[in-house]
Amino acid sequence: MQQDVNQAKKGFAVILNNDLYYVIDHQHVKPGKGGAFVRLKLKNIEHGNVVDRTFKSGEKIEVAYIEKKIIQYLYSSKDVYEFMDHDTYDQIALNGNQLGDMVNYLKENIEVTALMHDNKVLSLEPPIFIDMKITSTEPGIRGDTSRAGTKPATTETGMTITVPLFVNEGDVVRIDTRTKEYVSRV
Repeated sequence: MQQDVNQAKKGFAVILNNDLYYVIDHQHVKPGKGGAFVRLKLKNIEHGNVVDRTFKSGEKIEVAYIEKKIIQYLYSSKDVYEFMDHDTYDQIALNGNQLGDMVNYLKENIEVTALMHDNKVLSLEPPIFIDMKITSTEPGIRGDTSRAGTKPATTETGMTITVPLFVNEGDVVRIDTRTKEYVSRV
């Protein structure tokens, strides 16, 4: 869908040269001499690189429709991760490269938000908080203050986080997925 570049705002998705971009910043400039123009800072959704583009005021750009869907993680086989769309019950297969750090949060039956364009998954967003079981950590020694009361721990998905000394193997902890930090014991 074509739209006036003046209407592009932060968070819009646009198509330029057959690539999909998010609008990170929008600036309308009206110099003393000459015509007004719009400067957009765009982030490539697929590759992650950021570019600056300048458009004449009133120029048309192609706006993309990004759909948010809740999908459920089912299982993985080698480097292929299977998800199910709740609305259509279709299965979606993604590889490890497409998931990136998201692999650290994938537990069976977890629901994640998928950003989709033309039925293609662009990225996945985990829930803000996730509960995980601690599979290995060293026992906390009373009086050990060399590390400010924290120690490394490995979760059931293999992710390493820092937890307080009182957390033991087998405990379930809540993790903030935005910062990868321990929040509380569950």
